[in-house]
Amino acid sequence: MSLLAIGINHNTASVDLREKVAFPPEKLNRALNELRENTKVNGSVILSTCNRTEIYCDTGDSNKSQLIDWLIRFHNVPAEELKPSLYVYEEQAAIKHLMRVSCGLDSLVLGEPQILGQVKQAYSDAREHQSVEGGIEKLFQKTFSVAKRVRTETEIGGSAVSVAYAACTLARQIFESIADSTVLLVGAGETIELVAKHLEGHGCKHMIVANRTRERAEILASQFGAQVIALNEIPDVLPQADIVISSTASPLPIIGKGMVETAIKQRRYQPMLLIDIAVPRDIESQVGELSDAYLYTVDDLQSIVDSNIEQRKVEAIQAEAIVSEESAQFMTWMRSLQAVDSIRQYRKHANDTRQDILSKSLQALAAGGDPEKVLLELSNKLTNKLIHAPTKALQDAAEQGDPAKLMVIRQSLGLDQTK
Repeated sequence: MSLLAIGINHNTASVDLREKVAFPPEKLNRALNELRENTKVNGSVILSTCNRTEIYCDTGDSNKSQLIDWLIRFHNVPAEELKPSLYVYEEQAAIKHLMRVSCGLDSLVLGEPQILGQVKQAYSDAREHQSVEGGIEKLFQKTFSVAKRVRTETEIGGSAVSVAYAACTLARQIFESIADSTVLLVGAGETIELVAKHLEGHGCKHMIVANRTRERAEILASQFGAQVIALNEIPDVLPQADIVISSTASPLPIIGKGMVETAIKQRRYQPMLLIDIAVPRDIESQVGELSDAYLYTVDDLQSIVDSNIEQRKVEAIQAEAIVSEESAQFMTWMRSLQAVDSIRQYRKHANDTRQDILSKSLQALAAGGDPEKVLLELSNKLTNKLIHAPTKALQDAAEQGDPAKLMVIRQSLGLDQTK
């Protein structure tokens, strides 16, 4: 088994090039079939995300040049455009790279957990298309256990490193359970959509989406079973909201101090968390002066994010150590496999020799031969047969003046063992 990983990612290639080399689902089956039939790999997995395209394989009778040429042909990308952005990892380096990728150590956002799910999906797709052989399967199964160990033994993914996620984390810290909280989302852009996904992931069941364009709000709300209102309806709905998260492109504040003050009175002074992710601000800064309103701005969240990124960097040191340890152990196991066939062949050769000489000896005894002479002849012939090849190897190494080879043979034969 000989492992190889080739690919491009956000560090080596532009978005334009990554798009050209991506493997959409409709091309994946053909790609895996071609890899198996045209390049003669023993097994392969293709990982294709917005940030990377990578091929992991047991090269079999192929080599890295053949695989690179195949990738160029498959996507019809000029070699001079693709090759400078490609990276190639072999053997332990390939093992370590896959483990780092799966643990989020090679991601655009350090420690992000989504990549592990993407690696698992790539492996599942390859299995479905019968492109996973024994060695590759063991590598990926080992990788999944390493990723689990990293998540268990480190806090690499334990801190919010996006403003949207930090907003949700803050809400969870202030409210005992956001599952029972009503969240008003102001805006319907990418940031609010990401916030809604995080909220849903934390069990939030009551979301209201307020947006200038109702059509866009309905598209977003349909994903999460949320209620939709217009911006001018916010004063009527605000008293229901335990949490308000706002991110629009409005040049002027949408939520003012008076609006929030009125809402808090109607809430019988139950606290309200307001998180303003917008620049310029959606919520007047004076809202923070209200005793039962807790206002956080994008700057507050960014400081949390920056602190958490630094914490992830610290945790990444331990994660890297785990990956180095585990990749070395897997490489040792792989090397041990290389001896299995040789040991099997050597044992078969010795057993065949023994059976041949034993059969002749039994025939001699059956014909009335002297048992002592038959046994002596058996032992001499068996010894000569078994030591012939090692003796020849020792002579050749000595004649070639190769002391290192001579030493290896002597050790293999147990001649240098201390008594």
